[in-house]
Amino acid sequence: MAAASDVAARPTRDEWLAIRNRQGRATSADWRKAAPLLGYQRAIAIACEQYDVVFVEKSRRTGATWGAAADAVLRSAAPRSGGGMDTLYMGTSHDMAKEFIDAAANWAQLLEHVCSGIGETLFDDGSDNGIKALKIDFASGFSIVALSSKPRSLRGRQGFAILDEAAFVDNLPELLKAAMAFLMWGGKVLVISTHNGADNAFNQVITDIRAGRANYGLVRFDLDDALRDGLFERMCLINAHKHGEWSAEKEADWREKLIADYREAADEELYCIPSQGSGAWLPGPLIEARMHDAPVLRLSFPDSFTMEAEHVRRAEVQRWIEDELAPVMRTTLDPALQSGFGMDIGRYRDLSVICPMQIGRTMRRTVPFLVELARVPFQQQEQIRDAVVRGLPRFIGGRTDATGLGASLAESGTQRFGEAMVGVKFSTEWYRVEMPPVKAAFEDDMISVPRDAEIAADLRAFKIVRGIATLPSLRTAAAAGGTRHGDAGIAIVLAYSATRQPIASYGYTPVGPAGGAEAGMSPFADASQGAFLPSLRGRL
Repeated sequence: MAAASDVAARPTRDEWLAIRNRQGRATSADWRKAAPLLGYQRAIAIACEQYDVVFVEKSRRTGATWGAAADAVLRSAAPRSGGGMDTLYMGTSHDMAKEFIDAAANWAQLLEHVCSGIGETLFDDGSDNGIKALKIDFASGFSIVALSSKPRSLRGRQGFAILDEAAFVDNLPELLKAAMAFLMWGGKVLVISTHNGADNAFNQVITDIRAGRANYGLVRFDLDDALRDGLFERMCLINAHKHGEWSAEKEADWREKLIADYREAADEELYCIPSQGSGAWLPGPLIEARMHDAPVLRLSFPDSFTMEAEHVRRAEVQRWIEDELAPVMRTTLDPALQSGFGMDIGRYRDLSVICPMQIGRTMRRTVPFLVELARVPFQQQEQIRDAVVRGLPRFIGGRTDATGLGASLAESGTQRFGEAMVGVKFSTEWYRVEMPPVKAAFEDDMISVPRDAEIAADLRAFKIVRGIATLPSLRTAAAAGGTRHGDAGIAIVLAYSATRQPIASYGYTPVGPAGGAEAGMSPFADASQGAFLPSLRGRL
């Protein structure tokens, strides 16, 4: 967590509006006159000229990789006599590798460097099978190679090494040790990342740089630095259909909403202030890459609702089920797929979260929708849970939080649905066994969860404590009232646990139309991403 002084130093919405009004635009409103790189992106390329090793601590999604791709093209497209060399890019996922290669291809076209099309290759990492990689070959004889995961060893290689989101790799010290071999024959090493805890090796190297113990280059820019250099102006230029023409008021509102969405993670994710925990279990970019557009239904009641007559409470919730829940289930659930279920229980402080999960034909898990309940009496939680489970096609089993308050609902679930509904008492051993498969699913693109800021925050709330992913005691305010304690994250883990258990034959006749045979295919699909910038002419 950030110190109080760090938070207090951050400008408020009105203060930021005044700052930007005084400054005015940082870039030209005419894209023909705008520089392709923003100031902080140029700073990365300049630092790479001045230092053999450069570390970049940055805010999330500010385009640092875009700037690095421009530098990579200039180096790999140049002849050896002009400092040309191969570029080896390593991210934390295949999606990051593809994004980098796409950016490099755009830069090659912009800078009019001759290159072949993007192709796949097998990178020799010392193993028998190698690693699948994306590659661009230049007329200079050099190439840009982007890997979806780090190789076992970089020794024997040379050129320009770019390590992206380095704070989230499995063993950064060993990776850096191997990358330093690039320097012997005139290579370069660029390390880019958001922070992942104060104890992370990435932050420790940055501390050494600031202390003078490491003679590396250091570039730092947080969200406000990027905005001063024109980040939101560039967003308005590229996404005019969404943001319209730039103004200081629009930027101040956008900034305020972004900070509010990140909540307690804003200091680390947006302002380069490493948290004092042991490091996040899932990196933010990986969570965001596994999100899709899916409904999140939120229901809350005032405290007085608990004292209403039972028939009143039941009728009110039944109306919500018929008007809100049932249509979403009919729209999002695929009747041909097997379905599992996870539920985290809360009542007075935390939320209850119901997470259905379907198993696709490629074994990829998808959360078609999510239900969050705040201050909902236990009887009505059972009512909603039963409606969800009875509407799930080809139901194979569920997992319910049976710790503390959840014991009663877990017991009633087993009574109603048999042994397919299992109560879970959380323990160190449970986390040790159940968390690694979920992380592997995120890393291998075998899971998809709803795109929602609070769900992302819940997944980021997991921390590595003594080598095991678990939830710290920290709670945050929930938009629907009460607090959150990683509730959606726990529900997703429970649902994933249910879908990976040995499947036993289980069936029943659903009551009501929810999830019936007429339910259609899920309308949600991954959307391809367009180019980050329009086609600009001219050179850096």
